[in-house]
Amino acid sequence: MQRPGQDPVAKDDVPWWMKYAGRGLGTVGSMIAIFLGAWNCVSILWVQVDCLISGMWQMIAGFIVIMIEAPCCCLFIDFVQNLSDWVEKKPYWNRALAYCVLALPAIFVCPVMSSIFGSGLIFTTGIIYGLMSLGKKAPFGEMRTTAMNTEPSSSMRSTLVENTQPIGLSSTPSSIV
Repeated sequence: MQRPGQDPVAKDDVPWWMKYAGRGLGTVGSMIAIFLGAWNCVSILWVQVDCLISGMWQMIAGFIVIMIEAPCCCLFIDFVQNLSDWVEKKPYWNRALAYCVLALPAIFVCPVMSSIFGSGLIFTTGIIYGLMSLGKKAPFGEMRTTAMNTEPSSSMRSTLVENTQPIGLSSTPSSIV
């Protein structure tokens, strides 16, 4: 999804399908979250104020995600494109953390299926961006070479074994009187 003025060469090693998955799930998931948040707000008819608050939070979270992921859906707000461009310049882990934190309060306030599913889609978008922030996995040959070249003293198993004490040399626990 190239924007005007963007470099045609990608600056990171994230696969193209993962970028589309994050943006697509963010767009569609936030639309569903907004709809299910409005559905939660209807619960005020049954005097469930906590679900009303959860629904409003979920609608705001969905609106924030759709502003970032699909600014074309919010052309009526003038600062949306600037916000989206600003977020695009940040690392992926910032977006992952923001989406995961935005999704959780609605679930904790009113744990019904509409909150769990709607905010879960936003949370899953955060997970995808978190995976994108980890980067690309090394090729099989490179991982094999690295595994074969590690020294035994630097591996975790050998460090744990070297630091153990025989059972007979350990002191007995003192009794508390």
